[in-house]
Amino acid sequence: MKSETVSPEWSALLALQRATHATLQVLATELADLDLTASEINALANLADGHGRTVSELGTAVGARPSTLTSVLDRLERRGHITRGARPGDRRAVLVELTDSGQLAAATIRRAIADLERRALGGLSAEAVSGLRAALQALTEVTR
Repeated sequence: MKSETVSPEWSALLALQRATHATLQVLATELADLDLTASEINALANLADGHGRTVSELGTAVGARPSTLTSVLDRLERRGHITRGARPGDRRAVLVELTDSGQLAAATIRRAIADLERRALGGLSAEAVSGLRAALQALTEVTR
């Protein structure tokens, strides 16, 4: 069901921004030992499934342009968490993959994210969580 009006007293976008900042602060505290930025955490979390991604695919997954992602990947590569190489069958595309240390960090990050989601969303019904996912997807797909 689509909302007819947006209340001027409450904005979903402002609430999303507050929630983003709050969750990033919690994750930064819980993952402080990894000494990673929020962008680095996001990139590793999106590679945690063990499947390599092109820079373009990873940029889409993390919500950043490939040019913006480059400095994040540079830092992760210097720390030994990722490798970048040619994609089999397409030497023009750069494939990003986790190293052993990257896999350990990514697994730690995914556990922290799953734990935070359980704590934050555990009291909600499956229907409410589904609605949240649908709303977040709609916001992600907004175009100019």
